[in-house]
Amino acid sequence: MEFGPFATNTYVVSDAAGNALLIDPACSNPYEQQTLYRYVQMNNLNIQAIIATHGHLDHLWGAKWACEQWHTPVKMHEADIPMAQAMQQQYNLFGIRATAESFPIEPLPEAIPFFQVLHTPGHTPGSICLYRPEDNLLLSGDTLFRMGYGRTDLPGGDMNLLINSLWTLFELPPATRVYPGHGDPTTIGAEKR
Repeated sequence: MEFGPFATNTYVVSDAAGNALLIDPACSNPYEQQTLYRYVQMNNLNIQAIIATHGHLDHLWGAKWACEQWHTPVKMHEADIPMAQAMQQQYNLFGIRATAESFPIEPLPEAIPFFQVLHTPGHTPGSICLYRPEDNLLLSGDTLFRMGYGRTDLPGGDMNLLINSLWTLFELPPATRVYPGHGDPTTIGAEKR
């Protein structure tokens, strides 16, 4: 689902039993929140964890609301927790005239349901991708886009680290389907070219 003023992709991944992960809760207003809530309810899903691919505000617009709905904290790489805890600074940087609301955050464990966690710093120090090799599937956050990659000019960005992370992703099978934090899906093979 695409949410928020920055057109951020939010993903819900589930198994046949209805166990689910909510990835990047970007729903920024009541309409978007209800859209996500209805999807979860209609599919009888049990949100077991909320995962953030990194700590930027556009991936966390709906974090407080989602934590309250599903009684679970947001889990993210420990290197991005300070950034997410200083959300008001991000609001100020982008000229957003609102008060950031805090939400519970915990470090992302090494093992999560459904995915392997790949630490891919560069866009932020704690950027991650979620990889499911048995399905040739990668949720790339803002590390890799269709015909692009995440910006590195924001606080914590590092182009050299991002280049290294991209080379790591390019070692995945070319047929791996990539679902990014913004925009349309692609494949590793298409982006490696």
